[in-house]
Amino acid sequence: MPTLRRAGIGSLLAVSGAMGGCAPAPLVQGTGLSAYHTLEPSDGVLTKSRISVNKESVLAARTVRIAPTEFSPAIAVKLTSPQRNLVANAVNRGLCVSLSDRFTVVPPDQPADLTVQASVTQATETDEVAAGLSAATSIGMSFVDLGVPVPTPRLPIGLGTLSMEAAATDPSGQQQASMLWARGANAFFSTPRASKVSDAYELADAFGEDFGYLLVKGKSPFGSSGIDLPSAQKINSAMGLAPKYAACERYGRYPGLAGLVGGQLGLPPEWTDKGAKPAGTRETATAPVETAAAEETSEAAAP
Repeated sequence: MPTLRRAGIGSLLAVSGAMGGCAPAPLVQGTGLSAYHTLEPSDGVLTKSRISVNKESVLAARTVRIAPTEFSPAIAVKLTSPQRNLVANAVNRGLCVSLSDRFTVVPPDQPADLTVQASVTQATETDEVAAGLSAATSIGMSFVDLGVPVPTPRLPIGLGTLSMEAAATDPSGQQQASMLWARGANAFFSTPRASKVSDAYELADAFGEDFGYLLVKGKSPFGSSGIDLPSAQKINSAMGLAPKYAACERYGRYPGLAGLVGGQLGLPPEWTDKGAKPAGTRETATAPVETAAAEETSEAAAP
């Protein structure tokens, strides 16, 4: 599940990174940020990033809207338009669910304290043949009774990468937080799926979670020594249940169990993720879907 990404795997990721099972992803600067010179390095175990955040202003904000993520056709030219849309939507959905931990999320056409705009600046496709072989090997190992679970690494060939940038601006257009971000798929923990877009799709959700964390906490998502357990609303969303705010419904719901099973079988994400809802779907912007979720918002509001 995407919301469990942070819980307890840091040391294992460090080992896998040392073994060379990661695709190198470059930090690629685009044109969407108003200032790049203020960004400071803040790398994770597998993630490269540079960030800037006005913590006081970000923590004072209570409402947020998400502009459509940009993914230029000039980037990763082998991907189809529907595949690009799937990645862009995964970014927006990851942002929306992550930001819901503290903010009230409103539709893009309504005013808000912060407006988030993300852009894909670089992406490489997944080698679908190698990913398919890795998935088949993993399925085969699941039938071998060794008494304990044995992780099956992917073939370290043709792993996809994703580079992103994003900014959060106030109503006057002033940039209050920004991030350059890059990560490659990992042979040990990235799900192998027989699709050119599979790794970019999975990494897109990771970026949404990381940038959301930056705004929710007002600090870097990397370098923390503790374990951040996912909130109830994140767990519900990951299971494919209704999101906390109806504004997030425009991005569709996580595939839930179907996505989990599809990933285990190596099925393309295009087969299990329905993507964004059709344009024109009506939303109720500010009302939480569940009453209990409103209580989480007030608890998370404290810095």
